[in-house]
Amino acid sequence: MSINLAVFASGSGTTLQAIIDSIENKKLDAKISIVVSNKPDAYALKRAEKAGIPTYIISSKEKENIDNELFEHLKNYDIDLIVLAGYLKMIGDKLLANYRIINTHPSLLPKFGGKGMHGMHVHQAVIDSKEKISGVTVHFVNNEYDRGNIIRQTTVTVLPTDDAESLSAKVQAAEKIQLIEVLNDFSSGKI
Repeated sequence: MSINLAVFASGSGTTLQAIIDSIENKKLDAKISIVVSNKPDAYALKRAEKAGIPTYIISSKEKENIDNELFEHLKNYDIDLIVLAGYLKMIGDKLLANYRIINTHPSLLPKFGGKGMHGMHVHQAVIDSKEKISGVTVHFVNNEYDRGNIIRQTTVTVLPTDDAESLSAKVQAAEKIQLIEVLNDFSSGKI
């Protein structure tokens, strides 16, 4: 069963690209109906346009208004699942009540999660804490940053020679593989 996705992204869109590529290569039975961003200059929007996927840029600034704006806009699509792929805004109650929403996070939650813990901030915190293992978590989204029920985690080894950038590269590679596996589980009805 194909799933209909909305992908929310605030940055470069490498995770979005992994989803696009997996759909095109028939490794994922899904359709991305819309890509949403809170940043008009997010490269994710260019990736979506290149793939022929409609885009939407959020115009509201306050959380409640963003929630209402997105809810009204997404009603135009038959969305089965919202994927947060590097989206850096809190999701509002109306979206939470009406959609299944998942997020990818670049650490093994609950470690190194919460407000402000994204991207290189996470990887630097892992390095500074001298962790031996890091990884990626896919979880359901709730009304607290990085606190929703965990769907799946994949570990990567943190080597003594790693810095935040090299750790980021390992985590991103694992993240893309894991997310496609999770999306396939949604498509097959396992989740």
